[in-house]
Amino acid sequence: MDDIVYKAMADATRREIVSMLKWKNMNAGDIAGHFEISKPSISRHLDVLENAKLITSERRGNQIVYSLNVSVVQEVLMAFIGIFDTFKESSNGKQD
Repeated sequence: MDDIVYKAMADATRREIVSMLKWKNMNAGDIAGHFEISKPSISRHLDVLENAKLITSERRGNQIVYSLNVSVVQEVLMAFIGIFDTFKESSNGKQD
């Protein structure tokens, strides 16, 4: 998995955006309404998430609607599980 994904998920605001998008697709204004930061800041967070391919965007009329990229999020989760499985296996094999 690319470092860009880890960096994207390192920020609490971006993690919250991902969490919100798991329930429904939203436009930037709807997303911004859940935070006390500027719309340009939200836009930058959305750009980071989109560059990491964690979310996708689609223009609908005069709005851009953001969606969770479920397949990539699943890959991220599987990679994390793999990290912990490897750690668990190496811990079990150690002798004291």
